[in-house]
Amino acid sequence: MKTSPIKNVGQIGIPVKDIHRAMDFYQNKLGLTILFNTDSMAFFDCDGLRLMLTLPEKEAFDHPSSVIYFQVDNINDTYKDLESKNVVFLDKPHMVTRMGQTETWMVFFKDTEDNTHALMSEVQVKDF
Repeated sequence: MKTSPIKNVGQIGIPVKDIHRAMDFYQNKLGLTILFNTDSMAFFDCDGLRLMLTLPEKEAFDHPSSVIYFQVDNINDTYKDLESKNVVFLDKPHMVTRMGQTETWMVFFKDTEDNTHALMSEVQVKDF
């Protein structure tokens, strides 16, 4: 069996239009810890994964980011908390699949820079 030299994902870049507005969203609404920032970038810790907010250096990079799925323990409580902070949700928490005794729940939201992301939660359930 051939193993990959790739160990894990260390950083995800998220293009933004207004660095200060985006920093406020990720720090004060999502509650992520800021590591450091410059005039055009901000780095946040997401449980060991770095999120880099960046003003695009070139037009080729000026587009919405990939969907980032933020793992949470209780999707309904987190949804209510973020909704109270005026986070714009595209839907309500809903189950997307059940695999054995695990249900996967998701809800999608927009950041201030028009990127779509999601909260996800894996819930252990008992069979009837």
